[in-house]
Amino acid sequence: MITPALPSRDESTTAWALAAGGGDPEATDRFVRSLHRDVVRYVAHLSADPQAADDLAQDTFLRALGSLHRFEGRSSARAWLLSIARRAVIDSHRYAAARPRLCDTDDWALLAERAQPTGLPGFDDGIALLDLLDTLPEERREAFVLTQLVGLPYAEAAEMSDCPVGTVRSRVARARATLVELLMEAEPGTEVAADAVAA
Repeated sequence: MITPALPSRDESTTAWALAAGGGDPEATDRFVRSLHRDVVRYVAHLSADPQAADDLAQDTFLRALGSLHRFEGRSSARAWLLSIARRAVIDSHRYAAARPRLCDTDDWALLAERAQPTGLPGFDDGIALLDLLDTLPEERREAFVLTQLVGLPYAEAAEMSDCPVGTVRSRVARARATLVELLMEAEPGTEVAADAVAA
């Protein structure tokens, strides 16, 4: 007996987005829940500000929900939503550049560092990865984050980055090579961690 193939995650979220655009509140909830984590991770890496990730994700979903009625499903809902997230981060940077931030303390950087959680399992590794990702050129970092952390197929990452698929593959390969090299330089005994990045 042949069992019907289950729809892929992208097919499901795209179907929910189309139904949500038609006014289905349950589909809207499923659409948001299915992509919320991807959006938070993506904006956190793009903005280099994990504290702003929730606000940027909320802004992304507000923009998306306001224009769901125009979504036609020509690309996956995830690619469409992440392109909105990208614009939200760019707009946030522009807004921040136009408005200087005021601080009522002299050593705000020290206070911010002390406010960060420490001692959590994997916390130091996560910070180290963010630091390493920050050393990559922007195009390589974006390609790596989209394909390796968010999990987009190379074709969708290429569509979002407005470049050929081969270019995305090359950027990811170069990003991996750079990350492995940096890991090996930082701690010569990190062959296992380097192998994980290269996988």
